[in-house]
Parts: sequence; structure tokens; C-alpha cells
Amino acid sequence: MQVSDMSDLTTLVLCSAFTLSVVFGAIAQGTHFCTMGAIADIVTMGDWTRMRMWVLAVAVAVVGFNVMVGLGWVQAANSLYAGPKLLWASMIAGGLLFGFGMVLASGCGSKSLVRLGGGNLKSLVVLLVLGVTAFATLKGITAVLRVGTVDRWAFELPSGQDLPTLIAATTGLSTRVLAPLLGLAVGVVLTAWVLRKPAGRTLQVWLGGAGIGATIVALWWVSGWLGYVAEDPSTLQENFIGTNSRRMEALSMAAPVGYALDWLLFFSDKTKVLTIGIVSVAGVIGGSTVVSLATGRFRWEGFANTEDTANHLAGAALMGVGGVTALGCTVGQGLSGVSTLSLGSLLAVASILAGCILALRYQERRLDRMG
Repeated sequence: MQVSDMSDLTTLVLCSAFTLSVVFGAIAQGTHFCTMGAIADIVTMGDWTRMRMWVLAVAVAVVGFNVMVGLGWVQAANSLYAGPKLLWASMIAGGLLFGFGMVLASGCGSKSLVRLGGGNLKSLVVLLVLGVTAFATLKGITAVLRVGTVDRWAFELPSGQDLPTLIAATTGLSTRVLAPLLGLAVGVVLTAWVLRKPAGRTLQVWLGGAGIGATIVALWWVSGWLGYVAEDPSTLQENFIGTNSRRMEALSMAAPVGYALDWLLFFSDKTKVLTIGIVSVAGVIGGSTVVSLATGRFRWEGFANTEDTANHLAGAALMGVGGVTALGCTVGQGLSGVSTLSLGSLLAVASILAGCILALRYQERRLDRMG
């Protein structure tokens, strides 16, 4: 492959990622897709409708990714989530911080992008703080703290940490055979749970769940198959075009916000180039804006008071630190990571959910005391 061909392919990959992120933002705005909102609905009202939407998205993403593994299009080992090093302490600590923070900030990173597209200026402040703290946890002061503490506590597995690879290593079966079988089994079980109640059979649940899940699968294909180069002419090594991690990537909304700020601040530095993560941040905002304007939902909104501001600032900082420490957010780990059936992703998601519930209970007690 020639250098000029690489440039054309990079443009194609980035344009494809941007388009898919626009679709993600549009669907999330149109269907009110939100992980934190789903948990809050359960805790405060006992309503499982949005949780069924989220679980359906997970089911579609798991099936789609693992079928592609079976076809030989992608490999879980090429992602950030399924390596042999299981950072269990980082997954737990980062997940708890992120889950608690997203309640204080009225939504996770992806929800903040969607809300910004709807005119919510509080979300702009949240994203700025999230981006700064995320980048600091990638390369700055909190990165030193992260590497010196929780990242040290890890298990080194003999093979990748995704379930198909782990089972293949102990049974001698092929990962390409196990992955689609496991993926389909998980997908069937999750979809059956979604369909158990009438709330899981509505158009909104299926548009949101299946649409978001399919978007994650499509992004895996764009990054892991379309954007894969066996031998980059510049380095003579394999390369996943347009990624910050140099591995295949789907959607995530913690570190990419930090990378987007870095790109904007150092735009004149030619080493700062667009990546899938950066264009996805813009795409989600764009897709949300289009739908919010078309449906009349666009409303300017600011902070109510000083306490509201403080909660959002604290929540954004917790999300930035926690999202990078846990290697992802409710989208990065909750959909992209879980689709690989990674043990670390499952642990991170469980911790995010636990942190979210703790924060919701904390807010309830606080309101009771004030009342």
C-alpha cells in the first residue's frame, strides 16, 4: 500500500466513524437512551423500560462483534479491552468513580454530548472538565497516581481476557468457533429478558437498543476491518488507522473528549491529527443537534445555582479520572468493551452501576435530610 492510499483510507475511516457517531447521537437524542437514566428510573420509579433498551443494545453489540470474530474480520485481542493483563483494581476503582460522578453530573460522557446538542450549557462545562481530567489521567498528574497505585494490582492471564479466548485456551477449541456461539447465546438470553415484559416490545426500545448496538458493531467493523493495515508503509508494522490507542476502537466517551480538547488546543501542531475518537465526539453532538432542532426539543439551559454548579464540576472530574482509569465509560466499557465479552469490561460495568446506585441513594438521603 502506498502512502497516498493510506491517506485516502484514513479519510474514509474517519468519515465513516463520523457518520456512525452522528447516527448514535441522533438515536440517543430521539429515544432518550441513557445508562444513568435507566438506573435512575429503576431506583426512583421502578421503571425498567430504559434498562431494557440498554440491555438490548448490549445484546446486539455482543452478537455482532462475536459473529465478526467467527468470520475472521476482527479479533478481541486487537482491542483495548481483551489483553492478557486484567487490571481488576483499576476497573473497580475507576468504575465506582465514574458511576458516582455521572449522577452528580446528570449523565455520563455520551449523555453530556447528547445534551449539549440539545442546548444544555451545563453539559459544555461538564465536558470541558471531563476532558481536562481525562487527559490528565492519561498523561498528567493523575496518570502518575493511577500508574503508581491501582494499575499495579493486576492479574496476568495466559491468554486474552475475553471469554471465548479463555474457554478456547482450556478446551482446545477454536476461538472463531466459540465466539459466535457464546455471542449468540448471550444475545438470545438478553433479548429474551427484554421481551419478557410489554415495555420491552415497544418501538422506542427497539429503535434505541438495536440502533445503538448496531452502531457499535459497525464502528468495530470500520476500525477493525476497514481500517486495518497489515503493513503500514511508514512503519512497516500493522496499524489500525485513525485510532489513539493504535488498536481497533469503537465508541467511547471519556478519553476521546480529552483527545478532542488536546487537538483543539494544539491544532497548529501537525502531529495532532484527527482520530476516530475525536470525530466521534463531534458526530454525537451533531446528530443530537439535528434531532433536537427537528423535534423542537432544543432548549438553552444553564446552572440553577451554586450547588448545582459544584455538583456538576465534581461529577465531571470524577468521570474524567474514573473513565480513563477503568479504560472506558458506560459506552466505552458498557457497550464497546462488553461486546468483546471481556472480564475486565464486565467488572468495570458492574462497578459503574454500583457507583451510580450509591450516588442515587446518597442524593435521596440528602434530600430527605433537607426536607
